[in-house]
Amino acid sequence: MKKTMGIHHITAIVGHPQENADFYAGILGLRLVKQTVNFDDPGTYHLYFGNEGGKPGTIITFFPWPGAYQGTIGDGQVGVTSYVVPKGSFGFWEKRLEKFKVPYTIIERFGEQYLEFDDPHGLHLEIVEREEGEVNTWNFGGVSSDVAIKGFAGATLLSAHPDKTAELLENVLGLEKIGTEGDFVRFRSLGDIGNVIDLKLTPIGRGQMGVGTVHHIAWRASDDADQIDWKKYVQSYGYGVTPVQDRNYFNAIYFREHGEILFEIATDPPGFAHDESRETMGEKLMLPAQYEPQRGKIEAVLAPFTLRELD
Repeated sequence: MKKTMGIHHITAIVGHPQENADFYAGILGLRLVKQTVNFDDPGTYHLYFGNEGGKPGTIITFFPWPGAYQGTIGDGQVGVTSYVVPKGSFGFWEKRLEKFKVPYTIIERFGEQYLEFDDPHGLHLEIVEREEGEVNTWNFGGVSSDVAIKGFAGATLLSAHPDKTAELLENVLGLEKIGTEGDFVRFRSLGDIGNVIDLKLTPIGRGQMGVGTVHHIAWRASDDADQIDWKKYVQSYGYGVTPVQDRNYFNAIYFREHGEILFEIATDPPGFAHDESRETMGEKLMLPAQYEPQRGKIEAVLAPFTLRELD
């Protein structure tokens, strides 16, 4: 039986890139590790935020569509993206959200306290304290490494057919079912980050893709050979899996599970520092080779934005 280490990245649709950068870098203190374009739509940014090294399990990626229609969070999507912070930093994050006038609530689930809040475009987010996960050494805008987001705690999945999604998580992806509480069942992967998945057991109605919704969730494959094994393995369970797609910073395969959530399996290598240095990652627009001759045209249609520390 194969077992994924957990979440590789989560990709969402948002609005203006300046609002996106201000929130995830300016408020949450994440590093912009790569600015590139949607390889299928080069007139749209693809922005990646994560820890200092842009490691799998820390990366949230965005397609910013200024002026696009608002989506609806619902079945067939990731409903909530959860971040993990060091033990003892909960109070810091309460004060930081208050400072930037981000409304939040505190809830408890499976014996853990969560700060629940939304980003400017409607994505549902959470922060939870855990010992697991290495310290994020990135310091930005008043978020120091002793309180910085370490990466994903996990995610809450909304499924049109929760029983089928649960079967996939446990029997195909190899997550361990560790408990049920109220309307949620919890699964855990082998990794120390991006490793906890809560599945809502009651469908809430179909989601509508658009601004403020997650496009897909990606799971980790250790390398290209492991990914090919995953492709064959998932296909053996009757799922239709795409050919391998070269995303420059990882290779990707996709399939839609029976609860209608779009899943990806992405390789850990090569990572984000192979086309620019680790020190300068994210500072300029990087284009895949096929789009480099069109750089002028592409830059002309992309909305400009800057990374800035917020007061």
